[in-house]
Amino acid sequence: MSQRSNALADSLEAGARALAEFASTLTDEEWQSRLPEGRKVGVVVNHVATVYPIEIQFAHSIAAGTPAGITMPDINQMNAGHAQDNDATTKEETLKLLADNSAAAAAEIRSLTDAELDSAAPVPLYGNASLTCQFILEDHAVRHSYHHLARIQAGLARRASA
Repeated sequence: MSQRSNALADSLEAGARALAEFASTLTDEEWQSRLPEGRKVGVVVNHVATVYPIEIQFAHSIAAGTPAGITMPDINQMNAGHAQDNDATTKEETLKLLADNSAAAAAEIRSLTDAELDSAAPVPLYGNASLTCQFILEDHAVRHSYHHLARIQAGLARRASA
């Protein structure tokens, strides 16, 4: 295991842990409340947990030099479908999924070599810019829980002050 891959995995685990710790304190009303974007808080937490395997697959494709042809419309469609399919997700099942999928994602990240982290390929999602596997991990799997935790906290704070 490389120091870099271990540090990335540690960061992913810390973000997932922070999201899980916050989500575990939410009331049922907060879990069901809608964020300004329209999705329920619980659906967003479930979304983070659900997409870890997809984000890791995306990073592996970059490491192999064959990036997936993912575009923003693809992501928007996936997110909308996920929100519809998981509207009734429970906190218990979501927190288990978050724990399981973040642990699996961290293990996959730890398996990457420095050469794989440095591999780059053109990425359609970024206008075909040549990006490294490490960047994809940082901008997707590692950042995802931090990003959504901040948005959830801001959305709930806005609701509370309204």
